[in-house]
Parts: sequence; C-alpha cells; structure tokens
Amino acid sequence: MTGRSCPGLPTWGHTAGVNELPSAAVLVVEDDADLGRMLVRLLTGAGYAPTLAPDGQQGLHLGLTRGWDAMVIDRGLPAVEGLDLLRALRRRGIRTPVLVLSARGTPAERVQGLDAGAEDYLAKPFDVEELLARVRALLRRHLDSAPSLMLGSARLDVEARVVVDAAGRETALSERESTLLATLATRPEQVFTRRDLLTRVFDDADSESVVDTYVHYCRRKLGRGVIRTVHGLGYRCGEL
Repeated sequence: MTGRSCPGLPTWGHTAGVNELPSAAVLVVEDDADLGRMLVRLLTGAGYAPTLAPDGQQGLHLGLTRGWDAMVIDRGLPAVEGLDLLRALRRRGIRTPVLVLSARGTPAERVQGLDAGAEDYLAKPFDVEELLARVRALLRRHLDSAPSLMLGSARLDVEARVVVDAAGRETALSERESTLLATLATRPEQVFTRRDLLTRVFDDADSESVVDTYVHYCRRKLGRGVIRTVHGLGYRCGEL
C-alpha cells in the first residue's frame, strides 16, 4: 500500500482483523460517505475496530457516551464543525487522542487544530501508510496517558516502566515490555491476536515471532502468570 493516497476507493490487499476479536476502538467522524467507508476499511484491515459517525452531532454523541482509544475527526463537518466538536469533547473532560483530517492544510490552520485540542493534524489528500502510522502514534499516546494499570494485585507504572507487586518489590521493564503489558492491561478481558500486538506494540517489526519473544521476556521477569496464552487465539492479561 506504500504510496497510495486518498481520495479514492482502493481495494486493500488484506482484510486481517475483520474476523478477529476487537482491538483498538477508533471513532471516525467523516461526512464524505466514500471517504468514510474507505477509512473504516483501512482501519479494519489494520486490525482496529472503527465506528463511523457521518456528522458532528453524532460524533459528539458517540464521543461522550462510549470509550475510545483514538478518534479521527474531519474538520469540515455538518451539524457541528470538526474543531467545535473537538472543543466540546475537551470541555467535557474527554482526553482521547484525536487526529484531525482536513483539506485545509496551511500552517495557520494546523495551529488552529492543535490549539483546539488535537494531538495531530493531517491534510487531505493523505498517504494511507502515513495515516496508519499517525493512528499508531495516537494509540501509544493513549497508553502513555494512563499513569498506572493493574496486573492482578500488582501495579504497572507506565511512565516509569516498573511493575510493583503487592509486597512493594519493583521490577524494571524495557520500553517494549512495558508497552506490551500496558496494551494487555488496558483491556484485561480481551484476547489479543499476535497480529493485534504486532500492530500496536511492534509496528516496526515484520514478524509475529517478536510478540512471542517479548511475552517470554515478560514472563521471565515477572512469572508465567503475568500473560495468559489463549490457545488458537493469542494472549490476554494475566495476574501477579
């Protein structure tokens, strides 16, 4: 897909993730029907779980009533304009990372988007691989915004990359080990396929074997119970 750009409705070369358990929940607010469908196919093919809102009013409703890992919001929306939608979400305490899409791409317009509360701003037309890379960056930011996560009776300090057990003992983690555990702990009941984890944690790797390697590293440091294997499906959060 390298070099493909939007607009247009390309036929994607893979649909992995369509039949897998849900991964990152991404709200897409886009009033252009063709572009909206393309974004949903693109994100689904990358292993995410997108939901499309066709205007700003529905985007505001969904943004306030459901939990999201990331949002992709068009700027030129009917009912509620994209930046007004973003400001409304921020005023109500919604801190979900947001990527604004817009045909308006001047430096001043980008500044307006960032000042309204967006973490990123991408002008149309855009390269689809760049869009996916920016969504991955938003998801990493979403993990970083959680100061701590629970692993049973133990606590994962995301920022410090340390697991503190019930007795107060600390175990230091590498960046990848911490991100892997944080990804699992944010959705403790979900089973993540190797492809899910490759996309969300190891986006610069090309083999799913790296996931197994880092699961082994985490278990070696923290015990086998920290990550559970669900045979035939993948991995889920365990307990310490």
